[in-house]
Amino acid sequence: MLSYRHAFHAGNFADVIKHSVLVHVLDYMTRKDKGFHYIDSHAGAGMYQLQDDYAQKTNEYKAGIAKLINEQDLPELLQTYVDLIKALNPSDTLDLYPGSPGIAKRFMRRQDSSHLFELHPTDIQHLTDFSHRWKKVFIKQSDGYQGVLGLLPPPSRRGVVLIDPPYELKDDYQKAVTTIIKAYKKFSTGTYILWYPVVKRALVEQMANSFVNSEIKNLVQIEFCLSADTDEYGMTGTGLFIVNPPWQLAKQMDKTLPYLKAKIGNENSTFKVEQLIVE
Repeated sequence: MLSYRHAFHAGNFADVIKHSVLVHVLDYMTRKDKGFHYIDSHAGAGMYQLQDDYAQKTNEYKAGIAKLINEQDLPELLQTYVDLIKALNPSDTLDLYPGSPGIAKRFMRRQDSSHLFELHPTDIQHLTDFSHRWKKVFIKQSDGYQGVLGLLPPPSRRGVVLIDPPYELKDDYQKAVTTIIKAYKKFSTGTYILWYPVVKRALVEQMANSFVNSEIKNLVQIEFCLSADTDEYGMTGTGLFIVNPPWQLAKQMDKTLPYLKAKIGNENSTFKVEQLIVE
């Protein structure tokens, strides 16, 4: 299935969680001069137009990034993320929102390289156009799960892997976890970020149990839910499993998530930061 288009959801509350963490991780990686690999299993289009028909049809960004863009009292982790979005939108209108490749591009240096995988025929073309003149970026229209495993370990022994599937198929939940477990065996010092939607709690619990029963060490789980779990259709929350996170990430999220509940959540919203597996 290739029906999912992130353009409908760009800049929503789930993107705020996912991309603020990605910004923090990439910023942390650039604090050392040695180069690193950025590997994105489901890269999408690279950049999204918030004023086009896709985004305007759902207006999800208005309940996400739009509520933060003009705030003055942002926690440090959110400030870095919002500053990046502002740099893309120098006027007063919120026109552009970056996908994960758009964020990565802002951090890549001459010594770093990016490897982007995308299967959707329209998005791969948008991604290719977006990456024009981006040096040391490699784009493939192929299976991102296999693509990740084929690139590990990177020559630099430094890397960030983002696995962000659309979860159109239930198999994606376990397939994403299995990919990271296999990747960890090849490259145990890499930082792995796995995004997931909270649609059916049992699927998230299965993911967590698979990680706990693996050989992986140092795994943090971050979750932000707008409403309680339900058997009805739709995403109630979002989360990340992060292997080998920057050492201050959990502390930063302890400050960030309560702020996000106040700004983009409601009285029924919940959040957590949990060291699921110790180092």
